[in-house]
Amino acid sequence: MGSKVKTLELSFVTELNKTATISIEQPKEPIDVERVKAAMDTIIQQGALTSKSGKLVAKKDVRLIERTVNDYSL
Repeated sequence: MGSKVKTLELSFVTELNKTATISIEQPKEPIDVERVKAAMDTIIQQGALTSKSGKLVAKKDVRLIERTVNDYSL
């Protein structure tokens, strides 16, 4: 049986109307959506991060992705 890997993805709209995503592996659960939204607002307001398509200007979405990873011997 494979191992479960969870990733929290924070997606933002950039100034060129593209999507920029920050991925956080193995986030603390349960996810507090209000705290995540507040953190995203802080990132935008402080201009803490930029992307190839410019500044982050708005929140787009947040999602928790769970996947199973199976390693095989060669």
